[in-house]
Amino acid sequence: QVQLVESGGGLVHTGGSLSLSCIASGLTFSRSAMGWFRHAPGKEREFVGGILWSGGTQYSDSVKGRFTISRDNAKNTLYLQMNSLKPEDTAVYYCAAARIMRAVVVTTTVGYDYWGQGTQVTVSS
Repeated sequence: QVQLVESGGGLVHTGGSLSLSCIASGLTFSRSAMGWFRHAPGKEREFVGGILWSGGTQYSDSVKGRFTISRDNAKNTLYLQMNSLKPEDTAVYYCAAARIMRAVVVTTTVGYDYWGQGTQVTVSS
């Protein structure tokens, strides 16, 4: 049974930083394409960034230069370092995993098979 458990969300002021973690179990993490998505009230779930088994990354334009995705395969853990946070970054953040290896980052929800429960990030103005 695959489980993805996010942590690290919270409340931060504009310009602040937060670091999210996602611990994976039940899958071959080192081979899995991983991603972060977010869901804000009244909006669709949107791609934040993704990382391949090779370490290759891709980010949405809205977070590029501010957010960094990384992975520690020895710890089965995915990270999202968020800097220079803005009120529009407020959302529930989800960790996602693909069942298969990929050569390119998939930016849509249909490209991922497993999802965490989400962690709330709130950025106050």
